[in-house]
Amino acid sequence: MKKSTVRRGLFLTALGCALGAAAVAVPVHAVPAPPATSPASAVREARYDLGDLAFTPPAALGYQGRGELAGTVYYPARLTGGPHPVVLMQHGHWETCADTGAQARHTAAAKAREQALKRGDKAEAARQEALMAKAAEALWAWPCARGTAPIPSSTGYDYLGRALAARGFVVVSVGTNGINATDSGQADSVYRVRAALIERHLRLWQRLSASGDGPLRGALTDARDGSPVRADFRGRLDLGRVGLLGHSMGGGGVMQEIADAHRAELPAGIGIKAAFALAPTATWDGEPVTRTPFAVMWGTCDAVNTGDYFEQNRAATRAPLYKYTLTGGNHDFYNRQWSPSSGQVAARDDAEPGKRPGTCRTQYLDRDTPRQDHRRLSEERQRRITGDRVTAFFERYLQGRTDRLPYLKGERPFPGEPAGTVTTSVAGK
Repeated sequence: MKKSTVRRGLFLTALGCALGAAAVAVPVHAVPAPPATSPASAVREARYDLGDLAFTPPAALGYQGRGELAGTVYYPARLTGGPHPVVLMQHGHWETCADTGAQARHTAAAKAREQALKRGDKAEAARQEALMAKAAEALWAWPCARGTAPIPSSTGYDYLGRALAARGFVVVSVGTNGINATDSGQADSVYRVRAALIERHLRLWQRLSASGDGPLRGALTDARDGSPVRADFRGRLDLGRVGLLGHSMGGGGVMQEIADAHRAELPAGIGIKAAFALAPTATWDGEPVTRTPFAVMWGTCDAVNTGDYFEQNRAATRAPLYKYTLTGGNHDFYNRQWSPSSGQVAARDDAEPGKRPGTCRTQYLDRDTPRQDHRRLSEERQRRITGDRVTAFFERYLQGRTDRLPYLKGERPFPGEPAGTVTTSVAGK
């Protein structure tokens, strides 16, 4: 089954879930955190948007659709002492437009369809399905209708962006709403399109860092008030030390980007030294990753995928490879915009409720293990676990911090983490 179909199928059955109160940023406590007096401890946040249809995928990929060139940037308030390593993040397949009316119509139609099916009224059920599909079109549109804001999925990893920027990284989280709105039925090519989008953003930043010129010149605005960003990035970025992070189908795009078969396609002067995939979904197509350190994280109650990248690569890899299994973790809580506490349109908890309160139903542990109930992780706990490992991973492989290895290998616990919450597997050298 196409992964885009999987995500939209989840949407059609789950959009009606209740939404909670607005979320706040969750602090991340990597080990050890930078001193409060460190020049890197103050973080700035900026945005850029070059247009909803500014990205046209390479014609050779045969992909019909265009998308935005937009991103959120987290960087040290003082860019001195560089050049700084760069981490680029890409979100996954999700609804694109925060249309509250369409959400309400979809929820009502879904409830009416369920009632019609219980009555055995197939004609009415079909009518309600058509109404659901119409509402879904508005929620998956691109560009969004006039007066409807896009769902800012790229800002959902702000807790990671800020934590990394406080440690001296420049972090760019890019939007993929345009790809999400046009990728139905194109899963065979969408991961290469996602990889091409990664490359396009890296080229933009390579040019800005080299000369202060290009499309990003004057395009960055302060996330707080929209004022022009005055920070000078010339000579401040080390594009030879790039890390990638992708979630869900964004993780699939990241894995395509670092696959052995595509290493020669990387832009000149850009070196991808490490990658971290959060619950990645992708078609694998027999393209191994053996030369780039990478980590995979997934939760036992993830309703979308498993952590199969580790098993698919562990025998052949010549680089460090990590797998982190979160007992009671789900697919959506890595992204704050996708999580119920955000109050955002379409936010949801994808985990199937367990038979006991406070538990979730496991999906696919292995072929010989039956499904069971696990104590579910809260949004805050799942994101803290994620932040600890993501920051330690990039500190190790982009900044050379060998003191992070005991934490990454599971030999030393992260502070405050309950024993048994995370299972660590390690392969490679």
